Amino acid sequence: MFAMKTPVPPNPFGPGGLLELEPAHTIHPRHVDGRHARWRLALLALTQAVFYGVPWLQIGGQPAVLLDLEARRFFLFGAVLFPQDLIWLALLLIVSALLLFFATALLGRVWCGFACPQTVYTALFTWIEHRCEGDRLARQRLDAAPWTLTKLRRRGLKHALWAAVSLWTGLTLVGWFTPMRELVPAALHAQLGPWEAFWTLFYGLATWGNAGFLREKVCQHMCPYARFQGSLMDAHTLNVSYDPRRGEPRGKVSQAQGACVDCTLCVQVCPAGIDIRHGLQSACINCGLCVDACDTVMDKLAQPRGLIRFESLHTLAQPAPVTGWAAPGGLWRRVLRALRRPRVLLYGGLLGVSVCTLVIGLAQRPTLRVDAMRDRSVMAREVLDDAGQPQVENVYRLLVMNASAQGRTVSVSATSAAAGALTVVDAAPVPMAPAEARHLTVRLRAPLTALQAAGGAPGSALPITWQVRDGATEVATTPSTLWLPR
Repeated sequence: MFAMKTPVPPNPFGPGGLLELEPAHTIHPRHVDGRHARWRLALLALTQAVFYGVPWLQIGGQPAVLLDLEARRFFLFGAVLFPQDLIWLALLLIVSALLLFFATALLGRVWCGFACPQTVYTALFTWIEHRCEGDRLARQRLDAAPWTLTKLRRRGLKHALWAAVSLWTGLTLVGWFTPMRELVPAALHAQLGPWEAFWTLFYGLATWGNAGFLREKVCQHMCPYARFQGSLMDAHTLNVSYDPRRGEPRGKVSQAQGACVDCTLCVQVCPAGIDIRHGLQSACINCGLCVDACDTVMDKLAQPRGLIRFESLHTLAQPAPVTGWAAPGGLWRRVLRALRRPRVLLYGGLLGVSVCTLVIGLAQRPTLRVDAMRDRSVMAREVLDDAGQPQVENVYRLLVMNASAQGRTVSVSATSAAAGALTVVDAAPVPMAPAEARHLTVRLRAPLTALQAAGGAPGSALPITWQVRDGATEVATTPSTLWLPR
């Protein structure tokens, strides 16, 4: 009852998982329902809700997340990062890499199968194709049919929807770098800037081509992570695997001695077009759809599930099958057992330390900063104050940064351990907008007699400290020097 009505396209991967040279064919995966398919759908919805939704969010009147490259500042859920905070962005990348290492060592290419943008958009485009052109067999027949008005209408509708999704995806990507609430009205009125228009069209075209046409070929030939992740796996990594001890020899229901009835449903549902029964292959993305298909067949045959399952090569190399695959929580027990491996513990420990460092560092990061540099175009000079007393005056350029999403008013002052309080000429409170970095030119004076009493000789420099205060809540300081005229 599981016999195919149409032949399965030849599997382009040999037993070793290497691509064999033969004519290319379009893969039309069959729809399947099951727990892994539902997990993929849930992650697709979650990742796209984040990608499309976050650029619209605002906190305190500012975008929740905005990578403003032109102004050299990043908004990150209320925090504002300037170029001086690149260490935190680097640590965020390290956390992402360690998370990939951890997941790969534990569950193989599960990132590729469930959350990779290429996989997510390929699944989305395949769903649109299924709604416009029909199921797998209908799409195969439509491919082979001559061009008619019906075929043109179906293909035209599919590509129109693909184009709409692609352009909106491209515009959303730009919305992570330009305020989305300003970008969309500009796009609707054809007022996008040249770079905004370029990246919208470029990323939209890339999405349309990669998810609509190249699909699995991106993973097999273009993406470096397919090979890179292979170096992170070992014999104890849980991969989607076929158990030949239980399945072989395969055959029809009336003839089979093993559990596999050779229905080829595992091949038909595979988005990469491989036959998992050939063993672990580099093209397998661990999406688990073949597991759902095989479990469906096993249920109909009243046999235990698990002929295809997430399993390690170490377990499959044991001389006899292990029972209990269909027991509730069987997969999670295997995951918990795999967590005790040294490699997984190492990646998990490094990931935990990195996450804690990132969270604590961002929480304790100062939101008020100041950098000071003496203006080299103006030499130190001696002037008289209003009382006729000699003063030494230096000119400085201060960079005051408000690294928060709220406005504030700051005051500038300077002190010297040797000369005591110093005078900032024309000092006045400075209002600062949220996430503003402002350059200030200030004149600083100190009594000449006090500097000489502190041991200051002509042409020498004394250490001072600049202070920027936000009322009584926060103080930012930076060291500098006060020069005496020659």
